[in-house]
Amino acid sequence: MSLSMYQVSVPLFIRGLTVLASLLEKGAAYAAANGIDPAELINARLAPDMYPLSGQVQRASDASKFAVQRLSQVESPKFPDDEATFEQLQKRIADTIAYLQSVSADTLDGAATRKVTLSFGEFKPEFQGDAYLLTFALPNFYFHVTTAYDILRHAGVPIGKLDFLGPYHPA
Repeated sequence: MSLSMYQVSVPLFIRGLTVLASLLEKGAAYAAANGIDPAELINARLAPDMYPLSGQVQRASDASKFAVQRLSQVESPKFPDDEATFEQLQKRIADTIAYLQSVSADTLDGAATRKVTLSFGEFKPEFQGDAYLLTFALPNFYFHVTTAYDILRHAGVPIGKLDFLGPYHPA
């Protein structure tokens, strides 16, 4: 049995965003239990030239919804990147998941061979759909989810590898 582009995109993005939402819940609970201003965690970053936690969540949201948009050609919602609270970040994740759930598997039929061109200033790579998903979109998405985890962990939030992996759901 071969895997479809849908199977290796939408469910993975939803699972990763669900895990990210769980990590944010633990971050908010940690801040509340330890008298930490939540903004301290939301604005925390690993290095001065990296996005803070809020930016990592925004980029994970964007990476998933834009990947699915590019592959399915189903327009994704636009978000202003102004989330400043745990609640606002959770809403962004929920809205992203709702979009992903609205995209049917058949809209990704043919996506493996669809041409995808990105444009980030001078960086304008072109991909075939399957290469885009596997070598750019998924690694980019997991980079931001992982970095959000790392920021929370570095700030003292008691999370571990099983929190990142999320619940096990056998097929």
